Amino acid sequence: MASVATRPRAARTPIRWDKVGRLALLAVLGVIVLLYIAPTRHYLEQRETAQAHRQELERLERERARLRARLDVLRRPDSLEREARKLGMVRRGERAFVIQNVPPS
Repeated sequence: MASVATRPRAARTPIRWDKVGRLALLAVLGVIVLLYIAPTRHYLEQRETAQAHRQELERLERERARLRARLDVLRRPDSLEREARKLGMVRRGERAFVIQNVPPS
């Protein structure tokens, strides 16, 4: 009968803790990178949205300046009469004449 002590034992390889540590560090680093993907994408989308809103704001400011200039023109005393004449209105007592078939100059 063979004794337990005489049986050959399988050679055990020691655990390489430095490799395990490296793999764990690499896994943690991978998780951190994955956690940064969504916020980075959100930041880029917000940056594009902010740029679009800035462009819209600039357009609206230009339109506001144009409308304010038009308002200043319309507040002048002679502008009411000028606008009325553009619409074809005449003063009381005046005669309106329509000239047709005028050749272009």
